[in-house]
Amino acid sequence: MKKVLFILGTRPEAIKLAPVIKECERHNAQIVFRVCVTGQHQEMLLPFLALFNIKPDYDLKIMKPNQDLFDVTTAALRGLQQVLAIERPDIVLVQGDTTTAFAAALAAFYLKIKIGHVEAGLRTFDKYNPFPEEINRRLISHLADLHFAPTLRAKENLVVEGINPSSIFVTGNTVIDALFMILEQTKGQDSLANLRLDPKKTLILVTAHRRESFGEGLANICLALREIVRRAPDVEIVYPVHLNPNVRSTINRFLKGVDRVHLIEPLDYVAFVHLMNRAKLILTDSGGIQEEAPSLGKPVLVLRQVTERPEVVEAGAAKVVGLDPERIVHETIFLLENEEEYRKMASAPNPFGDGHAAERIVKILLEDC
Repeated sequence: MKKVLFILGTRPEAIKLAPVIKECERHNAQIVFRVCVTGQHQEMLLPFLALFNIKPDYDLKIMKPNQDLFDVTTAALRGLQQVLAIERPDIVLVQGDTTTAFAAALAAFYLKIKIGHVEAGLRTFDKYNPFPEEINRRLISHLADLHFAPTLRAKENLVVEGINPSSIFVTGNTVIDALFMILEQTKGQDSLANLRLDPKKTLILVTAHRRESFGEGLANICLALREIVRRAPDVEIVYPVHLNPNVRSTINRFLKGVDRVHLIEPLDYVAFVHLMNRAKLILTDSGGIQEEAPSLGKPVLVLRQVTERPEVVEAGAAKVVGLDPERIVHETIFLLENEEEYRKMASAPNPFGDGHAAERIVKILLEDC
């Protein structure tokens, strides 16, 4: 029996690890696993796990009001020291680039426990964009023993950094597995009735919460959204606002009460997938949405200076528009008015996988850990 400990702290980690956890359940004669959550994003994390009937074995509950990166890192390290000492797994699995993932990899390294990194090898090559995620994932790469890269480019990034190629496996991205699972499980459901969307309006979905955008960056996004609805009277915008008070204060200051801009609470994943599917196009600084949207045929405008997912831009499904209000407005209106350009982006192939990444990862765990 192989013993696997999943460690996660945020909703994106839960979304991308849930397919791997469920695949481990299918191999319960060969794998025993435990799930530990740090609680980095407590309110947004647990409902998603419940959706997939995943019950954490440990919950460190490290969330504090206005916590900073020092708080998250040290609290996670201290709590994980005890969990790892109790469980002594064969391998710890972490996902992505969060501070939880970095702290978990570091804690496992301190105890000489093998580390598997799901979604390995993403890079912007700018240490402060995204912040602190770019450095988190670089550090995890040099702690991990098994690297599950979503694309060939991600593998190449790791090889260039000196990672042993025999430890790198191109699997696709597990977020596509999660997306297909949700669409299949909720076929025919209407989870958006409470939003009271106008079926005659063109819907734009917006998400923006990156730490490096706090302050001026978020303000610029808000100014752009106000101008978009002014110039396009047939458009309505839905913006699920992140719980971080640094995000909420800015968004409410600029957008509260603006006609046809709906500021709503964060949605559960089912409703969010349905909202993506309902939208005409998506403006976001989220990495996961850049991966998911092409499978739904939704063009993405990336509200960041750079993306660690250049594959989606090269495929033609997304465009990096930065944080300049004028450019955000221009690119949005251009897509709304130019049917040919919209069609090209909406029909671009998804470079991030076929929905079988979790199967590949668990097969590798059974063979290599």
